[in-house]
Amino acid sequence: MKKIYLSPPDVGPRERELLLDAFDSNWIAPLGPHVDAFERELAQRAGVAHGAALASGTAALHLALHLVGVKPGGEVLVSTLTFAATAFAATYAGAEPVFIDAEAASWNMDPGRLEEELKACAGRGRPPAAVICVDLYGQCADYDAIEALCARYDVPLIEDAAEALGASYKGRPAGSFGALAAFSFNGNKIITTSGGGMLVSRREDWIVQARKLASQAREPAPHYEHAEIGYNYRLSNLLAALGRAQLEGLDAKIEKRRRVRRFYEGLLAGWPGVSFMPDAPHGVSNGWLTCVLIDPAAAGGDREDLRRHLEAAQIEARPVWKPMHLQPVFQGKRRRGGAVAEGLFERGLCLPSGSNLGAEELKRIEGALRAFPGWKARVGS
Repeated sequence: MKKIYLSPPDVGPRERELLLDAFDSNWIAPLGPHVDAFERELAQRAGVAHGAALASGTAALHLALHLVGVKPGGEVLVSTLTFAATAFAATYAGAEPVFIDAEAASWNMDPGRLEEELKACAGRGRPPAAVICVDLYGQCADYDAIEALCARYDVPLIEDAAEALGASYKGRPAGSFGALAAFSFNGNKIITTSGGGMLVSRREDWIVQARKLASQAREPAPHYEHAEIGYNYRLSNLLAALGRAQLEGLDAKIEKRRRVRRFYEGLLAGWPGVSFMPDAPHGVSNGWLTCVLIDPAAAGGDREDLRRHLEAAQIEARPVWKPMHLQPVFQGKRRRGGAVAEGLFERGLCLPSGSNLGAEELKRIEGALRAFPGWKARVGS
């Protein structure tokens, strides 16, 4: 039986066409016309002027921290409910991550907890070097509140929009908030370059510097000259060609993922103890992943019971992100709150959400869910 994956790549003839165009042009290395075009087109979609195509979203976050002046020994306030790369980037810069809890209304960074920590830092006379706010599972955080807080305390804000391309907040696109924003094009994202990312900003000088640092910080000389430490972070022209084709189909992919969520909403509406990640009233999600909360007392089983049941049917589901403050590698790091994120991890499950899920696969998923013992006991079949 073929496995149904959580969020597989969705590629087709257009991707093949542009990949072959890049191949035939012999622009293979991390520069070329597709890189230039992908940077321009992606930045435009994000509502900003400039973008640097990079090897990963993690690289984008690392360079963003460098550009806003984060130094070793500084502190970076980070959403605790996120993938580890968000916090890893702070450690790459030599900084200490400080974790901020989620809010139940959107699962994103809680502005109230952020304010508490910023106020405490100011009271100690040691403001943080930056804030990284994550747009979780394709939904933007509350940027009116978060940008105002960062401005009040004069702390640079970086938007981790890795999961949110195509989402919006009060009509503004994901990627247009803060000093800089990072996107990811990993294989499971809403568009993919197999691996890759993009750093975007309104400031051209920062993006020019990001491209330089990402190309081993080579100076304009006929020989290899280096006046600062650089990184091998640029995206290849081949992968940029793939990204351009994917970007052309972004709106269709978003609609397909929203359709998948509507499928689950209709299917699970009568199952007690099952609820969905809320749609925050301030924005529009891109529908990247459909996530549910399982109340074991009412649902007839817990999150792990359901995940293992689906796994036995060759259907991938995954717990929501384990909070960073619970990760062994960050044991003992300072945090502000954490109970909300812990509860979401304990009860949250991400369901298969790919934009290429077909009718037969959805039928298999429906059959597996209806066969779950908790479903039979509380909904019937």
